[in-house]
Amino acid sequence: MQIGRGKTVRRAYGIDEIALVPGRRTLDPDLADTRWQIGGITREIPIIASAMDGVVDVKMAVALSNLGALGVINLQGVQTRYEDPDAVLDRIASVGKDAFVGLMQELYAEPVKPALIRRRIEEIKAQGGIACASATPQVAEEYGQIAAAAGCDLFFVQATVVSTAHLASYPSLDLARFCAELPIPVVLGNVVTYEVALDLMQAGAAAVLVGIGPGAACTSRGVLGVGIPQATAVADCAAARDDYFAQTGRYVPVIADGGLVTGGDICKCIACGADGVMIGSPFARAAEAPGRGFHWGMATPSPVLPRGTRIKVGTTGTLAEILRGPARLDDGTHNLLGALKTSMGTLGAKDLKEMQQVEVVIAPSLLTEGKVYQKAQQLGMGK
Repeated sequence: MQIGRGKTVRRAYGIDEIALVPGRRTLDPDLADTRWQIGGITREIPIIASAMDGVVDVKMAVALSNLGALGVINLQGVQTRYEDPDAVLDRIASVGKDAFVGLMQELYAEPVKPALIRRRIEEIKAQGGIACASATPQVAEEYGQIAAAAGCDLFFVQATVVSTAHLASYPSLDLARFCAELPIPVVLGNVVTYEVALDLMQAGAAAVLVGIGPGAACTSRGVLGVGIPQATAVADCAAARDDYFAQTGRYVPVIADGGLVTGGDICKCIACGADGVMIGSPFARAAEAPGRGFHWGMATPSPVLPRGTRIKVGTTGTLAEILRGPARLDDGTHNLLGALKTSMGTLGAKDLKEMQQVEVVIAPSLLTEGKVYQKAQQLGMGK
């Protein structure tokens, strides 16, 4: 369609605009198999905690591993800049809104210390956790080697947008060479298009992260105007995965990253083709989370163009309650695994591959009706 004589566009859809359609059979949720593989690691729960300072520290990474999921530690965050990150996190949680960005820029001006990169990875491994670490392309070569030598299991190269055709005034990271030379699997992201997802898979990515700016703590869409609604982005990148698998026989998982809060959001992403999801704010609400009830984006400390915000998410339960239940809330933010299994049972999907094949419909009216109902309740109008 056209938005004017000079610009042709296509319609894209967000997670809130779609719904999943039950098939002809149903399944006992206990029979639903949610296992998946990433970088040769098998996990029961297809959920990864985002590499954000308010979400993952050593304790959270270990706890997530023990519960059947994964957590990624940010190698350019407070955990690797400060010997005592707790004191820094206390300052972040206590500062007023107007002073927040300035404080973040001050705190993150402290250099990253290679010794702390090694120590954090070793601490996770010593406690029996799966060590996953993240860095931006500019420092991935240096930090990736340090992390791998310390025993890291998966390395994530993450930026607002990652591509194999990056033009720069400085030497840029050769993603294909990096993936080939690093002795551990490399996850690349973020992307939102078929073509770039395919490029990253051909470069050797062990998995691809999908999503630009959909999360509540990221303001890239407002600051840069960049992004594609998540349902369409996931479906496009899943098509790249399937075509790449048909051509090469190598399966590269697609991970929906950002904008996912409830169990229903996770179910919809998998139905659109995702193999797993990466989430931040749901885990930031855990009692064990390092953010003290706050959640903020990774680009917030930028000294030139901050693209993030701090959100007060509060504390709603333990990590176990959020991930595996029993749920103490009825809004879909607790027992995420139970929600996925129940949805798979309702849809008759025995495993994640079958979940990816369920029927999806465009249903913006569901979102509208939900908002109208919520407003009616607030006004005491009933149904």
